Amino acid sequence: MTRFDRTRGAALLTALFVLLALTIIGMSAAQTALNAEKSARIERDRHLAFQGAEAGLVDAERDIEGGADPASARAARFAAGSALGFVDGCGAGPAGPNLGLCAYVPAAPAWQLAELADAATAYGTFTGAVLPAGAGALPARLPRYVIELMPLVSAGEDAGQTNGNLYRITAIGFGARDSTHVVLQAFYRKVAPNAASLQ
Repeated sequence: MTRFDRTRGAALLTALFVLLALTIIGMSAAQTALNAEKSARIERDRHLAFQGAEAGLVDAERDIEGGADPASARAARFAAGSALGFVDGCGAGPAGPNLGLCAYVPAAPAWQLAELADAATAYGTFTGAVLPAGAGALPARLPRYVIELMPLVSAGEDAGQTNGNLYRITAIGFGARDSTHVVLQAFYRKVAPNAASLQ
């Protein structure tokens, strides 16, 4: 074997190592790009679910303020000092006036006991609001919420006085995938009309 043949063999071996290194670098770059795209998709889905949950909170506030029909049986549930329809475990039924209304239980908050994804009030049920959902880049499902009646006693008042109601709203929003969801809570105080004029 001549010296020239050994040099050609070493050049071939060097070229193979360089090709292997370039292949590894290329595969690593492709994997990084795929992971970044997947991460961006998950984050976008989470933002969509967050926006849905916020929309659910706003819809619940409209529901408390009378919804689509201020003279309805549902609106009567939110009259000052009323606890009508607020039951342990939350009201059920397809769209009855007690749907998603929960009594305050100190030991176990309603939002922990209620099945938010299925048994809660769907967005627009009592307000008539419309939110597109179910296809493409839209949320997989409409947001849902439960409303829990909380005790409200202001400083200097006894427990018998009421000048409004305090509610804890828990809403769940969904991303483009049904498995992505965000849960948000807010407190909402509905002031009685006569109390509002005194303040």
